[in-house]
Amino acid sequence: MKPSVFLIAVLASVVGVPIVAKANPAVSPELQKLDVSAGYWVYHGQTLNTPFGKAGNWTWNEDCGWSANQVFMMCSFTNDWSGKIIKSLVVDTYNEKDKSYSHYELFNGGDSGAEPFISKMTINGNTRIEYATDSEHGKKTETRITYTFDSPTHVKVKIEISHDGTHWVTVDEGEGVKQP
Repeated sequence: MKPSVFLIAVLASVVGVPIVAKANPAVSPELQKLDVSAGYWVYHGQTLNTPFGKAGNWTWNEDCGWSANQVFMMCSFTNDWSGKIIKSLVVDTYNEKDKSYSHYELFNGGDSGAEPFISKMTINGNTRIEYATDSEHGKKTETRITYTFDSPTHVKVKIEISHDGTHWVTVDEGEGVKQP
């Protein structure tokens, strides 16, 4: 064995780098669009003073990675909504049958502990939009959450609410930064 090959093999074994990469199942082009979420992200933003809520600051800590079968992007969240801590698990995926993206969020408590947040999602270029319809105090409420990735390590987020699907009120705005 040549000294340089020997040195590389020793260094690889010491730092834990595999010499031969394991073959992973190919991720479809549709699922590759979710890959930008992978990693640890910290978001900071503001809840705006609107008829839907009072002003405040929030922080989200998001840790995302692929499921073992490379079909689901799973994210663990710890969110601080102006002092109220909410933890959740998010699962995003693409459905081959109906050619659509879905977003599922399960909560361990807070206002939505008994009901997961389920939304359809669209991805156009660097913009991801989640759409959900719910009922609040007997009134139909639509939520639109827009993520605009202006780089692989920075995203802007905006949460809007509507009662008619036409007139939208921005209730939250912020940004996320992928951590090294």
